Amino acid sequence: MTPMRRFLLFAFLCVHLVPTPQPGHIRGSAHNEPKPAPRMQAVPQPYDQVSFQRDGVEIARFHFGPTLKRPFVFPLIGPSGRSLTRMGHPHDPVGHSHHNSVWIAHNDVNGVTFWGDTGKNTGRIVHQRVEKLTDDDKEVSVTSLNHWIEDATKKTLLIERRKTTVQILDKGEWRLILDLQFEAKDEVTLGKSPFGMAAVRMEKSIGVNDGGGTMRNSSGQVNEKEVFWKPAKWVDYSGAIADKTIEGITLLDHPGNPNRPSVFHVRNDSWMGASLTFAGPMKIAPGQPLRLRYGMVVHAGMPSAEVLEARWAAFAKTEVVDLAPVKKK
Repeated sequence: MTPMRRFLLFAFLCVHLVPTPQPGHIRGSAHNEPKPAPRMQAVPQPYDQVSFQRDGVEIARFHFGPTLKRPFVFPLIGPSGRSLTRMGHPHDPVGHSHHNSVWIAHNDVNGVTFWGDTGKNTGRIVHQRVEKLTDDDKEVSVTSLNHWIEDATKKTLLIERRKTTVQILDKGEWRLILDLQFEAKDEVTLGKSPFGMAAVRMEKSIGVNDGGGTMRNSSGQVNEKEVFWKPAKWVDYSGAIADKTIEGITLLDHPGNPNRPSVFHVRNDSWMGASLTFAGPMKIAPGQPLRLRYGMVVHAGMPSAEVLEARWAAFAKTEVVDLAPVKKK
């Protein structure tokens, strides 16, 4: 056999008899099956934002930039794909510039207001860092550290840890949970006020005045005339978001919160909030953190009172979260 014939025979055997690695197989290493990506994901974005996504589609976004007056969540996307909240008052965007979709604030912290954007004795809720991001098939969350700082003195009055959680429900609906923990180095007084802690600025078209929407509470009262400054377990605000598409948000007060049930400050111009210190001031002493939990259900249609009550009951069974930092061993 000539050298050329021997070479051709060797090449034939190499091509047809030596096993060829299959796609996805790496020779010399174990074969790893890809893990399924979680349905719910918290995706960091530029400019100090986190996008809460379901199956790759955003349903809410957390904003916490250091130049903001306060962190907030915007938008809150309903089952139809449209935002159910807005930034600012529809008829007074300057005077109510502090209406940031869904936000946490209080009007009187040792005489300092963290509610409005302008005026005397103001303060800012300044984000310090993201402490934890979690995601899985059913929920995502961001745990963040905030300092409540008085503008005039630059003194930190409150240290707040906040866990912002989005939980998936059926038929495109979902639930937002805000867990709050406040600590003070020196005693702090939250003054008597209807403004604070949890607030929601609904989309203009959902409002009673602008869109013919409807407010209801757990006592069966309807709209501002009846719901305003009344205690309740929950308040629901529903209305048209597009053509004849009705959607809304139910603001839930947890039974573990102090001064329960909360009094709700509401307006027919598409605003609602749970008032922690409506009845009187509340003190936060060193070593005695204040823990709060609020929920918001983003839903389709205008659910019956029975359905809303059942959703509150399910929320009420959850526990108020201890957000104390984990000490390193």
